[in-house]
Amino acid sequence: MTGGTDTALDDAAAVFASARRQLFGVAYRMLGSVAEAEDVVQDAWVRWQTTDRSVVVNPQAFLTTMTTRLAINVLQSARSRRETYIGPWLPEPVDTSADPTLGAERAEALDVAMLVLLERLTPTERAAYVLREAFGYGYPEIADIVGVSQAATRQLVSRARKHLASERRNPVTAEERRTLLDAFLAAARAGDVGRLEHLLAEDAVSRADSNGAIKHVARVAVVGRAKVARVLVSFADVFWIGVTAEPLELNGEAALGLVRDGRLFGTLSVAASADGVHEALWQFNPDKLEPLERTRAGRAGRAAPAGADD
Repeated sequence: MTGGTDTALDDAAAVFASARRQLFGVAYRMLGSVAEAEDVVQDAWVRWQTTDRSVVVNPQAFLTTMTTRLAINVLQSARSRRETYIGPWLPEPVDTSADPTLGAERAEALDVAMLVLLERLTPTERAAYVLREAFGYGYPEIADIVGVSQAATRQLVSRARKHLASERRNPVTAEERRTLLDAFLAAARAGDVGRLEHLLAEDAVSRADSNGAIKHVARVAVVGRAKVARVLVSFADVFWIGVTAEPLELNGEAALGLVRDGRLFGTLSVAASADGVHEALWQFNPDKLEPLERTRAGRAGRAAPAGADD
């Protein structure tokens, strides 16, 4: 009997492992948090072990449904928790050059600026949009997952698209974005207000997430080309002392890691269009940066030559 049970659990583990990358991808896009997404996936695994798997016709669909519904529940409670968050809330960045577990065939609904926009959707709209646009699910499948009619599902996706379209700009190419990011960094470091204003869109926004952990970080979004430039320049002489910038790939896009005393203390991502940089997104929350720092430290350890510590 024990052998049969072990075999059944091994089979369950194999099925779950094959689906895990996509499950994490769904949960992360829903929640914008690696820790919360991992918790949801772990919860799904625990429930999968106790499910009567003999009656499950399509394990992938079953697990996606379970994960999406768990993520909706977490998102609903997370919104109330974020009301007490200090300053702007930004999603936890993921190093997609080192972590392929987002697992989608498409990069839709992954970059930091898009995840910020997704926060404005209802949990059900967000789920429907993510399943449709990032994973290519059909409307009948999405309807079963979120528990509404197909007509209602189409309305959810349509409303989400319209809402996001009203906020999004036509993005520049990856190469142009990298060029703007580097130029923006150089101007900010130099405290060059004229250059910053030239690079920024008229209605540019700068958001910094620290949850109150870092002094001198604005606790509200700074809006407008002139205001953003002035705020960045006002801290240039102090903020950039001893700071180096390392290129990163965060959420599938070029970004920068900010390092002081050998440790990552911040990241910078930008959203840009033909009008220039219209969003500067700074992540300073130590809790959200810890996974990136571990990855970075691991890379440094692997890159160290033999006998370097001798």
